[in-house]
Amino acid sequence: QVQLVESGGGLVQPGGSLRLSCKGPGSIFSFAAVGWYRQAPGKQRDLVAAITKGGITSYVDSVKGRFIISKDNAINTVYLQMNSLLPEDTAAYFCNARVMIAPGEPRDYWGQGTQVTVSS
Repeated sequence: QVQLVESGGGLVQPGGSLRLSCKGPGSIFSFAAVGWYRQAPGKQRDLVAAITKGGITSYVDSVKGRFIISKDNAINTVYLQMNSLLPEDTAAYFCNARVMIAPGEPRDYWGQGTQVTVSS
């Protein structure tokens, strides 16, 4: 079972920063679009930021200008730099890699999640 490994979560004060990392096998990351999702207690899991195989990035409006997604292909790692954190950013953050195994047939790989808590 292929699994992605996230790290970098923790407790931070409002206005602070954290950098999340997601590492996966090269056999997956070489072909995948990678996204960071988050899920607060009692809420659905939502996409926060994504980066395509070609490096095109996208963000949900609530994090634009504060979060930056990037990747290092040499070490098969995708990062989420989170700045100016707000209490409402508190959630479990999950990394997802989506690979198209055939036209119209995506396959998703997930990490175990890392908790981000923004509180004073």
